[in-house]
Amino acid sequence: MSWRPQYRSSKFRNVYGKVASREHCFDGIPITKNVHDNHFCAVNARFLAIVTESAGGGSFLVIPLEQTGRIEPNYPKVCGHQGNVLDIKWNPFIENIIASCSEDTSVRIWEIPEGGLKRNMTEAVLELYGHSRRVGLVEWHPTTNNILFSAGYDYKVLIWNLDIGEPVKMIDCHTDVILCMSFNTDGSLLATTCKDKKLRVVEPRSGRVLQEASCKNHRVNRVVFLGSTKRLLTTGVSRWNTRQIALWDQEDLSMPLIEEEIDGLSGLLFPFYDADTHMLYLAGKGDGNIRYYEIGSEKPYLSYLMEFRSPAPQKGLGVMPKHGLDVSACEVFRFYKLVTLKGLIEPISMIVPRRSETYQEDIYPMTPGTEPALMPDEWLSGVNRDPILMSLKEGYKRTSKIVFKAPVREKKSVVVNGIDLLENVPPRTENELLRMFFRQQDEIRRLKDELSQKDIRIRQLQLELKNLRNSPKNN
Repeated sequence: MSWRPQYRSSKFRNVYGKVASREHCFDGIPITKNVHDNHFCAVNARFLAIVTESAGGGSFLVIPLEQTGRIEPNYPKVCGHQGNVLDIKWNPFIENIIASCSEDTSVRIWEIPEGGLKRNMTEAVLELYGHSRRVGLVEWHPTTNNILFSAGYDYKVLIWNLDIGEPVKMIDCHTDVILCMSFNTDGSLLATTCKDKKLRVVEPRSGRVLQEASCKNHRVNRVVFLGSTKRLLTTGVSRWNTRQIALWDQEDLSMPLIEEEIDGLSGLLFPFYDADTHMLYLAGKGDGNIRYYEIGSEKPYLSYLMEFRSPAPQKGLGVMPKHGLDVSACEVFRFYKLVTLKGLIEPISMIVPRRSETYQEDIYPMTPGTEPALMPDEWLSGVNRDPILMSLKEGYKRTSKIVFKAPVREKKSVVVNGIDLLENVPPRTENELLRMFFRQQDEIRRLKDELSQKDIRIRQLQLELKNLRNSPKNN
């Protein structure tokens, strides 16, 4: 019997990436040069937010999606933070509410006016203080309104109830900096990766670690829940320093189901999963390409589809929610690519080629919508509920009727689980001490340069004065 290759039939086999024309890009944006491993970009159906380079604090731009083309240098910014902004995320249920976190140890909630900013915004509707060090990550709960998670360099994850503006729970199981957080479909589980080379699955309300993997051969960087499949996917580095992905069973992290090497480049691999199409996208920081795969329920679990290629390297990628896609063009995913060297944001549409112009129900199943399934008190009391689904065929442009109301409160000590978070500061790491030392050295050099410039100027003035005194006119 002769050997025959096995062919897979897949409706996403021919998915291709289409870059928007130059007039539909966002140009002239001073994208931040911060080396923190985040996307520095957040997008929803109305606005695009980008962290920018700024002096004397942190700022980010918020641009209405229809306002494409060149952005003026004096375009209004959100600039209330005293330190660099490290992460920004839009509220999934209220389209004009965005959360930001910063090196100034605060998390802030901003309300963007209808139509975008007309002047610089410096006052947040809510300022959240609970971390003792800079805050590197923020994530909204996927099904509950006004529940926000933040992860700081104090190794803690705080759960904020924005109805009262206070932290209500603290997850304190990490021994180093938290690199990534990801929720399962109903938000009952939280997966984290950490600099201590461990992957954890945590029950967020109790802070109890359900599963833990010590990843020595596969050093994990990023993690994502694969929808309702009860599996996790991580990206990281192998023992030979090659980029690698691994698939895990969320109920047994003793060994990965599969490990697959990608390439020998050094940039961090960002994973993006689309639960509706079961497609996984891998984009490397500093790469120009985006690989995409299809996730199956049986071995080999991961099937390579194709690769989008571009010569321009990406610093980060924003992802459009499903209800913001163009279903008439069979668009199943959309990235907003940050090209730092050009100050450019490029929309990249992933399109399923179809001849028919009618609505394609097989590639647009019911998807999580813009209505929350739970309120904060319900979720905190132990209730779990799947997201409220919506069809993209009719009425998917409707906006949520929920309005954000900031609580009125006084500044005070922040006590969670009997610990004052602002007083209980962990010891500084060696890297932080080195960073402080080099920063102080730079400041000393700058002051010395200023003093030498002033000395030179004083000598010049003394010489001019001497010449004036010795001139014939004075004689």
